[in-house]
This record gives sequence, C-alpha cells and structure tokens, in this order.
Amino acid sequence: MKKIKLEILGLSPSQSQSGSFALVLGEEMGNRRLPIIIGVFEAQAIAVQIENIVPNRPMTHDLFKSFALALNFKLKEIVISELREGIFYAKIICGDDLREVEVDSRPSDAIAIGLRFDAPIYTYENILSEAGIISSALSEDEDEDEDLVQEPIRQKGTLLEQLKELSFDELQKMLDDALKNEEYEKAAKIRDEMGRRN
Repeated sequence: MKKIKLEILGLSPSQSQSGSFALVLGEEMGNRRLPIIIGVFEAQAIAVQIENIVPNRPMTHDLFKSFALALNFKLKEIVISELREGIFYAKIICGDDLREVEVDSRPSDAIAIGLRFDAPIYTYENILSEAGIISSALSEDEDEDEDLVQEPIRQKGTLLEQLKELSFDELQKMLDDALKNEEYEKAAKIRDEMGRRN
C-alpha cells in the first residue's frame, strides 16, 4: 500500500478536554489535515523538540534515542498505520545493518521519538480518506461568505447533539471556520459527523 508523507502543522490545547492537545498533521503534497488528540506529556515532548529546547535531564523520548544509538539502531520512519474505532495506531520502523523491526506505538510517542531522529512521518490513503479533513480554499476577501446564511449553533445539548441537527452545508461551513480558527478538536468532531452521513 502506498504511503503518504505527512508534516507537523500545529499543536494546540484541546478546548473540550483539559490536559489534551490536538496535534495536526498535514499531507505534504495535498490539502488534507489529520488531527490527533494527544496527552499533555506527549505534547510537551513534541513541543520541546520542535522548539529545540534542551532539558536539563533527558526526557523519556530522549532516553529512547540514546538507547537506540548505543545499540546501533537507527529509526527509519514513523507510520500511522491504523485507525480502529476512532483510535490511531502507529509503528516505529527501525533497525540496524542486518534487520528491520516494526515497533507498535501510540502516534504521539512515535512522533516525539521520530522528531529526535529527524525521521519522516507517513500514513496510508485509507486513513486520510476516513479521518482527514479537507479545508475549502478561501480567499482573503471572503465576499461569498456574506451570501451564506450563518445559522448559530443551537445552545441546547452537547456539541455532538448540536451537530446532528445541522445540514451538511452548515457542517461544511462550521468545519471551514474551525480549521481557519485552528480549533482542530472541534473540526475532528464535525468531520466525524459528516463521515457518518456518507
């Protein structure tokens, strides 16, 4: 199965789950986004590496790198390999000169480790098709938005209950707004509701 290369686009605090973050991966040669909800520790481990911050003592993911290098293992790539019941699974592909090994991992840990090795991140088309979000290309002067009727979200029930009451066009507009405002967790919920209707 052909792999699709991803890049890290952003990391933002979750608005509905305290202690969680939305890690947003983007298709390198396309416009699909893959938001993954991760824990605060993993978000910190990813942010520290992205910002090139050197902690006083090695973090767990730094320890993994030191351990692998001491045994002459190289990390070749990270693959977000499966999506089952809304949960992402990943594999760390590593090895030495004689063999290659696939290690099962949470995507957040795999990416935190992969960043330390400057390893590429991949996924498969079926995962991007199922969980990816496509943002409509909007111009800076969004005159056409004035023609759209913006119906406010009804204030009763949970977000998921509110989404069920909206039309597909309203969901698409909400999805575009959520992506524009970098509300990736909200965008993921809207995407899931749209997916249920297909």
